[in-house]
This record gives sequence, structure tokens and C-alpha cells, in this order.
Amino acid sequence: MKHLAALLALAAVRLAAAPLTLEDCLRLSAEKHPALTAAEAGVAAAGEAVGEARAPYYPQVDLNAGYHRFQRRAFLPSGLALPGRAAPDQIGPLDDWTGGLSSRVTLYDFGERRAGLDAAVARRGAAEAEATAAQADVRLAVQAAFYALAAAQDLQAVAEKNLARTQRHLRMAEVRHQTGAAPQADVLRLQAEVAAAQLQLISAQSAARIATGRLNTAMGRPAETPLAIAAPEAAPPPPEAADLATAIDRALARRPELHSAEQRTVAARASVAAARAARAPKLRADGLFGWNDTAWLPETREWQAGVSVDLPVFDAGSRAHRVARSRAELTREEANLENRRLQIRQEVWAAAADLDRTRASITANEASVRASTESLRVVQERYENGAAVVTDLLDTQTALARAEASLAAARWDYLTARAAFDRATGAQP
Repeated sequence: MKHLAALLALAAVRLAAAPLTLEDCLRLSAEKHPALTAAEAGVAAAGEAVGEARAPYYPQVDLNAGYHRFQRRAFLPSGLALPGRAAPDQIGPLDDWTGGLSSRVTLYDFGERRAGLDAAVARRGAAEAEATAAQADVRLAVQAAFYALAAAQDLQAVAEKNLARTQRHLRMAEVRHQTGAAPQADVLRLQAEVAAAQLQLISAQSAARIATGRLNTAMGRPAETPLAIAAPEAAPPPPEAADLATAIDRALARRPELHSAEQRTVAARASVAAARAARAPKLRADGLFGWNDTAWLPETREWQAGVSVDLPVFDAGSRAHRVARSRAELTREEANLENRRLQIRQEVWAAAADLDRTRASITANEASVRASTESLRVVQERYENGAAVVTDLLDTQTALARAEASLAAARWDYLTARAAFDRATGAQP
């Protein structure tokens, strides 16, 4: 039994550490991220608010029943007495059994209920748009964290390659020193470079661990959860940039944040209408039917039916302040809507510029890697032949390591910028 439990635990660990693709990470974040749970709860709450706003259209029905036993002092007007006997000084003790059904419904309220329902429906639409925005934000965070981890792993591989290259150069210098072709200073210098390359590798490994924790957090999991990713090859960018005007138009049409702001403006406008209608008369109908007697299962029936008009006369300015507050909130929401449009334009502009930068960076870094690789090859041959000093070798090696690291980062930076551009333009699924 213990052996089986150990096997199951080992299987669970292996499953948890199985390499995840980007789609796997996106799926896990959609299932577990607390921000999405909160957004879904917000949509559910807004939906219940719509039902709450629709309830005043229907009659309110109350069922009541009660029992009281009472005794009261009797007061008769001065000079009055019952014939043949003294006036009683108390009533009771008596039983009082009651039961009944009452109903009340608003027949007309000059649009207050309609405005309240419109506002609730608009707020539900805003909550749905905010949930969509939360999904897009989580998706972008996962993509950025995934590409950052892939870049950290590539930088770790570059550091390992640079360490191996430096160790190879150290062995070369040691051989040349043993033959008298190189001074001891060359060996010592390369030993220091090996130590520096080892430190760079340690830093790259630490950065990869930190990036792993960030990806776990982006997926809504504890940072220490075992994680390995199956990073795809960084695809080359398209040769042409996206049309900026088209991208801005697409963003203004698709961004859920803008739709949310529009719905909140609609809700604020409906709130103004509701506040105005609250100052108007209201026509209501009510009815009552029940029993009231001193015996269990009373037989004395009581009923009432009628209509009433409620006309507010004086409320110390409460309704006027409500209208003014609603108008101010409408002005605020309209300003927020315009500000959101400006922000979306700026986000698309910045994302497009960053996309162009990373695209050009890949091309420049590829050229730099090719040139540095060839330069190192030439300097190595010259150093082996005694035509170059160790400083030349180290300079070209450092330039190549820097170019390789910059290219590795640039390729994943482009994918991150591509994801950010898609988010900014509302092109994410």
C-alpha cells in the first residue's frame, strides 16, 4: 500500500512538472486565476441586480398571522355609565388571533422603475465587459511571463555556451603557455574570465527561477509550484508593420474597457432619469383580506381595497440633491469615457512603436551575431598562431556573448510586444 502511494505521489510530481506549452498555461490560467473568479462573481452580482430592479414591476404580496393576549385599562368619558351596572375599569384579558394576506403594487411612477431597470442592465453590460477585459489582461500577463521565462532559459543557454567557450580558450592558453608561446598573464586573465562566466551563469539560472515563479503567479498558482515549459521556436517577424490607423479603429471598436465605459455612461444617464422621476407623483393600488377574532381559527373577516397617490411635498432637498449628484456622476462617466478613448489610442500607438522596435532589433542583432561569430573565428586563429594577444580574444568573445544574449532576448521581446499589440487593439480571442 505504501509502495502504491509512493508511486502515485511520484506520478503526481512528474505530471506537475511536465513541460507546458503556451496554450496549456493559458488554459490553466482561465481555470484557476482568482481575478477571473472575481470578474465572474461581479457579472453574477450585476445580473442579480437586474432581477432586483425588475421586481418593482410585480405586486408585493405579504402573508401575516399572529396571536396576542392582552389586557387594557378602560376609559369612559365623564358622566357615561353602562345601564344597571358600574362601568368596567379594564378590558380583558382577551385572546387576539389574526391572519391575512396583503398586496401592494405601483401602477405608475413616471418612469422611475424603467430608468432603474435600464441602469441595472447597463451595469450588467459593463460588468460583462470588465470580465472580458480581465480575461484579456490575464492572457497577456501569462503570455508575457511565458515569453520572459523562455527568454531567461535562452539567456541561461547563452551563458552556458559562453562559459564553455571561455573554458576552451583557457585550455588553449594553457597549451600555448606550456610551449612558451603565451605568457602566464594570458592564463591568469582567462581564469578570471572563466570565473566571471560562471557568475553570469549563476545569475542567468537565478533569473530563470524567478521567471518561473512569475509565470506560476500569472497563471494563478503559487510561485513555488514545479513548472517546466515547452517553448516553441521564436518565429521571425513579418517584414511589414501593421497599419496604425486601422489598428486604432479596431481597438476603438473592440476594446472591452471602452464598452464598459460606454455602458457605465448609459447607466449614469438612466440614473439621472430615475432621480428626476422620484420627484413625480406615484399611483399605487393596495388590497387586504384577513381574519381577526378572539378565537382560534377566527371567523370575523376584514378586507380593504383601493388606490392611492403619493406626491412628495417636502424632503429637505433630498431629491434635488439626488438629481444633482446623478448629473455630476453622468458628467464624470462621460469624461471617463473620453479619457478611455485617448488612453486606448495612446496604448495602440505605444504598442505599435514597441513592435516596430523589437522587429528592427531582431534584424540588427542577427547581423551582430554573424559579424561577432566571424570576428571571433578570425581572432582565435590569429591567437593560436601568435598573431593576436589575449585581449583581442577576450574582446571578441565578450562581443559575441553580448550579441547572442541580445538576440535571444530580442526574439522573445518581439513575441511579447506582439501579444501587447494584440491586447491593445482588442485582437485577442
